[in-house]
Amino acid sequence: MNKRRTAVLASVAALGVLLTGCSSSATATDPAEEVKFPVAEEITLEGSATLDAAVERGKIVIGVKEDQPGFGVRDSATGIRSGFDIDLSRWIAAELGFGTDDIEFVTIPSQSREQALTNGDADLIIGMYTISEKRKEMVGFAGPYMTNGQSILVRSDNTDIKGEDDLAGHKVCSITGSTPMQYIKENHPDVEPVEFDNMAQCVDALVNGQVDAVTTDEALLIGYTTLDPENLKVVGKPFTHEGFGIGVNLEDVALRHFVNDLLVTKADVLQSIYDDNLGSSGVAFQTAEVDNY
Repeated sequence: MNKRRTAVLASVAALGVLLTGCSSSATATDPAEEVKFPVAEEITLEGSATLDAAVERGKIVIGVKEDQPGFGVRDSATGIRSGFDIDLSRWIAAELGFGTDDIEFVTIPSQSREQALTNGDADLIIGMYTISEKRKEMVGFAGPYMTNGQSILVRSDNTDIKGEDDLAGHKVCSITGSTPMQYIKENHPDVEPVEFDNMAQCVDALVNGQVDAVTTDEALLIGYTTLDPENLKVVGKPFTHEGFGIGVNLEDVALRHFVNDLLVTKADVLQSIYDDNLGSSGVAFQTAEVDNY
């Protein structure tokens, strides 16, 4: 392995890929970097069992990711979390009456998200959570708050894979239980799927030569190229169109409508959060009409 690949492996490892399942208090944040959101007072939200439980325990529990550059990462040394979805979480928590000291972030694997909401292990899940009709049978979705498409990440010296049509016969990695992996299995039976619990493990496998390509949402893949633009590249055009939503308990219609109202009436806040975290990524903020079903 050359020095450059060693460097990107170190960068990926620094994302805390071994911390799946860990939780952290929002107090472990850098005040100089943190986006400030006014905490609402005297919140009244009738019919939300989720909010009632959070108020009773004195904190709100939000399921997030910790290995998604630009969206949600956790520094393994300091515990500091940052990214678009992290600031989105802080904003929504503030609108519900919870300051940063009253947020508990919990890293939840993709395949466990629905169960976490059903069991009450998380009050909200915010982490590039793709809305699908199948998932809507198990959880409620506020949003979408942005849209994106699935794309492909390869090593920069790869000349065989230029897009989706070139995946046949190759090892392609994505997260277990994710919609990108489901898409690959359903549409590319001639591909050898490789699954891990988080995206950093897939990128690690790509850098090591264990897989030929990684697939997930384009914005996230572009985030990984920023770790080592000389060794990683995104190829082809996005081949799906998906919306990211905020997961809530299926029965908590009141909370879902509350969050939807925020996304509609305070879209300027959402835009500012994007600008602060992803404005320099080169990927334009792709909004979508909120589906307040």
